[in-house]
Amino acid sequence: MSTNLSGERPLENRPSIEAKALRINLNEHIYGTFAEIGAGQEVARHFFRVGGASGTIAKTISAYDKNFSDNIYGEDEDGRYVTETRLTKMLGYEMKLLENRIPRSENPNKMFFTYANTVTTIDFAKKFKGHGWMGIRYQTAPDQEYSEITLHVRFNQTEARFQQESLGIMGANLIYGAFYKHDEPKKLLKYLYDHIDNDAIEIDTINFTGPLFKNVDNRLMSLQLVKNGMTEAVMFNPSGNNILPARELYKKNILALRGSFRPVTKVNIDMFEKSLEVFLKEREVNENKTVVIFEITLSNLTFQGEIDEKDFMDRAKLLCSLGHVVMISNFKEYYRLVDYLSQYTKKQMALAMGVNSFVEVFDENYYTDLSGGILEAFGKMFYNNLKVYLYPTKDDNGNIITSNNLKLHPRMKDFYKFFKYNGKVVDIFDFEPEYLDIFSRKILQQINNNEVGWDEHLPEGISDMIVKKKMFGFNPESKKV
Repeated sequence: MSTNLSGERPLENRPSIEAKALRINLNEHIYGTFAEIGAGQEVARHFFRVGGASGTIAKTISAYDKNFSDNIYGEDEDGRYVTETRLTKMLGYEMKLLENRIPRSENPNKMFFTYANTVTTIDFAKKFKGHGWMGIRYQTAPDQEYSEITLHVRFNQTEARFQQESLGIMGANLIYGAFYKHDEPKKLLKYLYDHIDNDAIEIDTINFTGPLFKNVDNRLMSLQLVKNGMTEAVMFNPSGNNILPARELYKKNILALRGSFRPVTKVNIDMFEKSLEVFLKEREVNENKTVVIFEITLSNLTFQGEIDEKDFMDRAKLLCSLGHVVMISNFKEYYRLVDYLSQYTKKQMALAMGVNSFVEVFDENYYTDLSGGILEAFGKMFYNNLKVYLYPTKDDNGNIITSNNLKLHPRMKDFYKFFKYNGKVVDIFDFEPEYLDIFSRKILQQINNNEVGWDEHLPEGISDMIVKKKMFGFNPESKKV
């Protein structure tokens, strides 16, 4: 039985795009405008074709010419047009125009909306596949403040016509979902792919704002994108808002730290601070063009095949409280993470990791899906301007393990030496020795058991949040050990 991306709703149970557009058109209270730049009026045409559009559409506009667009919506400082800023200007301008020209006094029962998109499709050379922003600002009651859904898409198809068709369908799904599925945002997200091939288009950023979504945490919606296979990686800022990876990473020096951060500990922060200190001393690294990412893989969020969303939110809130940018990815292997980051920058990159994680990188079993095995993986990983900052660990005898005395499979030793002696592996020597005895799994167990002393191993303010918000299974009623 055919299903959509979400694995829900058999094909025959999904409303057609025509049915969705017609339901919108036949709702006498929904009224608004369409503003589309760069890929035709692909969304608006679905509503024109089914009939009854005069009761729904006040205006459509397609300001293709850059001068027209700038004169209508204002010129952006960076001179770009396919941006979130441009989308926001379009939504704001068109809504103000709608309110000015359709008096509330004469239309007391109208629920206004403005849909907009700004898109670039694939170029003639087929070098850049294209991307775009789309969004809707709307209300579900005449006297209601506006809510908003905005998202960024990347095209995977190699024909402009197919990209336009996918854009039109997703836009229609968005408008329908905004009005009829807003109380189930997770389902709304999944239904954006109704009648679209799963691989045709990627959503890598989405944000829900306004009174309809006052209980929606956009970090959780980010997680859904990766969990549902809509994209491979998402990012959110310390404020908890989803941000576009391409914008955050473009031509930047990147330092990435992978971990479970369950919870974030002093050893995590020491690794971050000491690695950043070394990174900023690299010859080609500009501090003003540097971004640090705390990355959590989907595999680190999965327990017995399921993702605990509260557990995820606990980690996310703690990292955000410390002021960090967080990435959630589906990259189990490090080389895939590096390959992804390399799409956006050729500048210096670095991975900060502990010795144990580094040793795992040399496990050939991770690369059985690659025809070139570990050689291909390391070629992708170190082909680019990448270094590994190695944070030490202790063995069972209390010895400090660094790049000089770590143990690898004999077959990997010469392979490892090649990277080490070419300066690709850099030890972090200025570490805090007492932190090497901190293990997040042990701390998590202490939190669950309400033991004494676990808070001493966490950054300032983190234990207070865990106690106050009862994170990671903390129970103040349980007896202290």
